[in-house]
Amino acid sequence: MTKINGEERNGVTVLRKSIEYIPRPSLRTWLIGRPLSTADAPHQTIGKLVGLAVFASDALSSTAYATQEILAILAVAGTAAFGYAFPISVAIALLLIIVAISYEQTIHAYPDGGGAYIVARDNLGELPAQIATSALLTDYVLTVAVSISSGVDQLASAFPTLLPYRVYMAVGLVFFTMIVNLRGVRESGLAFAIPSYFFVAMMFLTVGLGLLKYVTGNLEMLADPPPIEVLGPLVAVTPFLILHAFSSGTAALTGIEAISNGITAFKEPRSRNAGITLIWMAGILTVLFLGITFLVHPIGAVPSREETVISQLARAVVEGRGPLCLAAMAGTTVILVMAANTSFAGFPRLSALAAKDGYLPRQLTYRGSRLVYSRGIAALAVFASILVIGFQANVSRLIPLYAIGVFMSFTLSQLGMARRWWKSGHLAPGEEIKERGSVLAYDRGWQVKMIINGVGAIATAIVMVVFAVTKFKDGAYIVLIVIPILVIIFLGIHRHYMSLAHSLSLENYGATPRLARHRVIIPISGVHRGSLAALQYAHTLSDDITAVHVSTDPDEAERVSRKWETWGDGIRLVILDSPFRLFLEPLLQYIEEISDNSQPNEVITIVVPQFVPKHWYHNLLHTQTAILLRLALLFKPGIIVTDVPYQVD
Repeated sequence: MTKINGEERNGVTVLRKSIEYIPRPSLRTWLIGRPLSTADAPHQTIGKLVGLAVFASDALSSTAYATQEILAILAVAGTAAFGYAFPISVAIALLLIIVAISYEQTIHAYPDGGGAYIVARDNLGELPAQIATSALLTDYVLTVAVSISSGVDQLASAFPTLLPYRVYMAVGLVFFTMIVNLRGVRESGLAFAIPSYFFVAMMFLTVGLGLLKYVTGNLEMLADPPPIEVLGPLVAVTPFLILHAFSSGTAALTGIEAISNGITAFKEPRSRNAGITLIWMAGILTVLFLGITFLVHPIGAVPSREETVISQLARAVVEGRGPLCLAAMAGTTVILVMAANTSFAGFPRLSALAAKDGYLPRQLTYRGSRLVYSRGIAALAVFASILVIGFQANVSRLIPLYAIGVFMSFTLSQLGMARRWWKSGHLAPGEEIKERGSVLAYDRGWQVKMIINGVGAIATAIVMVVFAVTKFKDGAYIVLIVIPILVIIFLGIHRHYMSLAHSLSLENYGATPRLARHRVIIPISGVHRGSLAALQYAHTLSDDITAVHVSTDPDEAERVSRKWETWGDGIRLVILDSPFRLFLEPLLQYIEEISDNSQPNEVITIVVPQFVPKHWYHNLLHTQTAILLRLALLFKPGIIVTDVPYQVD
């Protein structure tokens, strides 16, 4: 049923139809839910509590492995070096606070979201914007691979028999998270909210109980610690080793930018709700990270592939693998898997923004049936699974690739914000400038804000350089190679779209040229109902029609000729003798000869009869001539290939 409204513009009647069709239930609707109308979009936004679960799970989950990565680096200097872990974590916490304050300013300056990409694009230019995009997209893929691999490690720590199946479990969890996110932001947020807060509650309970025991002198050393994992030969404690451990621990900062990328997912007032959520996230992350790192030294926790540091902490605090310990491990596993949800919320939105500007395939801008960027979600799942399989779900091998991209985007974002405040300070009071991502106006506190973002840019740039140097041999060089390659690809895609837009533009096009001649060619293998249906259709296009039969058998060619005299309606028939029993090549040569001798503005249409059997698998029994011709003639100007289906009962 449709509703039709009409209006006339400049003598042209324009009709608008309202379609009331409701998609039928299917396996797809069973998996991801019934389709949502565009009008439902405002109702799919989320509040602060759900937003914390959707966008902060990545940052919060890093408490499960950031401390372990610090210890893994310090282990090469012996267990005595573990005493440096807490001072390192304090430095990381200070950096976290600086970055959080900087991004809080970004959220209010750019209420439509976009984060580092939009900030760099509007203030630094297109090239820095594409560097930020490639860095963030790479980090989002790595976030999924690292967090889910770490979650599987937590599960294997509780149930060691699962260790050989880590890769299969990780890939399965990637696609499970993909399906949940395809159901929509609101539904995925509600589904993940309870597990997120369960993790936060269990971690605060574990850390709080551990600190209470430490203060009262009842915190004991870990019983039966796992074998320590040392990543290299024993060395002395050096500044380079400390910086190396610091760079590993900065994984705790990943995910902070996600809220600034996804502001549009929040309920109004969006900026205020997103900013409060960011502050909550930074506070929880700082307390848990410092608490966990402080406690691992007095209990004697060690980095190990057989049991994670979080598992050792929980076991030491509750003195055994009791229900509380298993609950803490379950919460940690769930939050690590859910950390991937932050990427599934951020990657599609960022890729859609870049695609809208013409730097990624346009398909990524399309919303699926549940009002999410479903193609971006699916692409992220595929890329992350490839990484999981390639690195065998090994967190220690994935971590060196991790975080350098996000610190690169941090730096560009803060530089862009500093320049924005500088531009704001040079406007007259009340003056406004409309930029692509926001409205720039004079701000009385521009000097203070510029200093905050400038300090943030310097701090994250230093960390980025430290990370690149200390992790270079461990695999950071891969990211440093991948990011420039992605930028080149993005710029190539943009050039293609710009060239296409120029070619399709109607500016200075003039009047539409009229066709001087329209030729129709009908390839036939025989004379039957299907070829006559194609001939009937060809008559609606032109009176200049030629039937072509490629002959590999003289007797068959004679039979075709006789039948055509009866049924061909007086249309000429050209028989192409093919002594080498080829079909497509002689036909293409004939079409090209006609095309080469064609007049200006002449069009040649190839009308191909095509059987449509009752069952799809019967197509395997027929030559798909239309498809072959379309592929062969796709880049030949002035030639159109169309097939005329003939349904066979």
